[in-house]
Amino acid sequence: MKSNLAEMRVVVGDNDPAERTEELRILEALLFAADEPLDEKVLAARLPAGCDLRALLLELQSEYASRGVNIVRIGGKWSLRTASDLAWLLTRETVVTKKLSRAAIETLAIIAYHQPVTRAEIEAIRGVGLARGTLDRLLEAGWVQPKGRRESPGRPLNWVTTPHFLAHFGLDSLKELPGVEELRQAGLLDIGPAVLGDGFAPSEDEAEPNDE
Repeated sequence: MKSNLAEMRVVVGDNDPAERTEELRILEALLFAADEPLDEKVLAARLPAGCDLRALLLELQSEYASRGVNIVRIGGKWSLRTASDLAWLLTRETVVTKKLSRAAIETLAIIAYHQPVTRAEIEAIRGVGLARGTLDRLLEAGWVQPKGRRESPGRPLNWVTTPHFLAHFGLDSLKELPGVEELRQAGLLDIGPAVLGDGFAPSEDEAEPNDE
């Protein structure tokens, strides 16, 4: 499939409606054929030189907004996904979920809002030691990962969230993390502001998740 994408580089101008329509068709084909979300750099490399990629994406996204599949941007990448209100039609088996413990939820929240953060810092914010296996559970879920070591005695690991964390919670970037008041009003938060830093969300320059 990827080899087919690589061959779809064409030269089309951007001077009339027919050419713009062709650019939209190419973009639609790329997103449909991809087996994983594509970033704008990859898409631009396969579209005609000089075209307005962001404008094309937004136009196509608008066209698909009321359809059975939508064009979404999650984690900085674009893909076609089943419309959220129709996802139940494609479910063929029951997914049994395991509820996270309060400690795991608080730990995930601390990492999300304070990253990069060490185990000792997580414990200091929570005010209690971290139980064995808590980080392992989040690591197994693919929501957190170690990223480098702190330049301090013992060189402890730094922990950050992953691109899978963004995808699972439907976030395009860390800037979309809700604030404390938003969570409280939605009835989704019963932990104190010390855990989330009273609405503090890290800047992407400081804590953008990656695969390192």
